Amino acid sequence: MGKKVMNRWLVVLGAVLLQLCVGAIYSWSLFNQPLMDKFGWAKNEALLTFSIAIFVFAFTTIFSGRLQDKIGPRKVASIGGILYGAGLILASKATSIILLYISFGVLAGIGVGFVYVCPLSTCIKWFPEKKGFITGIAVGAFGLGSLVFKSIIQYLLVSKGVSEAFFYLGIIFVLIILLGAQLLILPPEGYSTNTKNSINSIKENNFTVKEMMKTKVFYIIWVMYLFGCISGLLVIGLAKDIGIQLAGLEPAVAANSVAMISLFNAGGRLIWGTASDKLGRIKVVLFMFIITAICMIILSVIPLNFVIFFACLAGVSFCFGGFLSVLPTITGEFYGIKNLGSNYGLVYQAYGIAALVGPIIVANAGGLKPTFMISAVLAIIGGAMTFLVKQPVKTNV
Repeated sequence: MGKKVMNRWLVVLGAVLLQLCVGAIYSWSLFNQPLMDKFGWAKNEALLTFSIAIFVFAFTTIFSGRLQDKIGPRKVASIGGILYGAGLILASKATSIILLYISFGVLAGIGVGFVYVCPLSTCIKWFPEKKGFITGIAVGAFGLGSLVFKSIIQYLLVSKGVSEAFFYLGIIFVLIILLGAQLLILPPEGYSTNTKNSINSIKENNFTVKEMMKTKVFYIIWVMYLFGCISGLLVIGLAKDIGIQLAGLEPAVAANSVAMISLFNAGGRLIWGTASDKLGRIKVVLFMFIITAICMIILSVIPLNFVIFFACLAGVSFCFGGFLSVLPTITGEFYGIKNLGSNYGLVYQAYGIAALVGPIIVANAGGLKPTFMISAVLAIIGGAMTFLVKQPVKTNV
């Protein structure tokens, strides 16, 4: 009872260090041209590396979430850091595109999947009274990773070359992740803050994955997450093309949208997460769907200029960040904190599927504008689905 409890903000520090490192995976676009120049690979071949990494990362969270519920976040995050670094170091030796797919796409992707779930569930357990806010910090750092490491990556690419850049980044990320992972310590049994309801949210309503999958609302949440991520991932992947093709911007100006998206993505994770603590989770999700739908409709029907282009991309990326912070919080509140790693790992597959669905829509819609209209319709459907969400009740059989 009289045991000294560690400062919970040290856990947040560890979480931020980890998420910044694995969030650097979103800097992949910086590697495309150097790889094409050095090895003569086609652009779509180089780009596929990133798609593989994102899909593998999301898929891995099913297993890493379950594993960290069993052996603890510190061990799982450490394993993930080693795999992530090893993938990058192996990528530095890649001279064939297949080896790059295996090293960066698969091995580093698995590493990201191992690391990603640990800070999220650990921080929520330490901050039961402000889940939205703390989730926003944890996933917001992931969104900022590409911005924080952008200059380092560019420096290494110029001074060392693309292969050596992979090697040095692998070393840097392993060291930082192993350091941050040591701070991911779970709160002691019966831990509570001084707020009235904090301990109740931990003790009751703890669903296993099987129990969660038997509730109807799980599937509603999953589809909402899928529809919420499609627009955001499309905008992130096509930002420069949208600026050049639809807004008539110079390539250098359109490229600035990448940094802006990173900032609004990260800001959305923190601001929407905090807002959900005060306004309610589902109400905030509805707002995000409405804003996303409006922005995507504008992109599809109104002639774009500099201001409209950046405003719409900012709106979509801001809400995309929000989906990634509010949905894990909803998962924790609906299905309990105890098995959050396992449960959210399954919910998070919606993100991975969204990364595949977006390109399919682009390939079959017949242009960017029809693609955005389809995304807007999906956002409207997602908003309507919020009215079907009800807190699940666990039945003891």
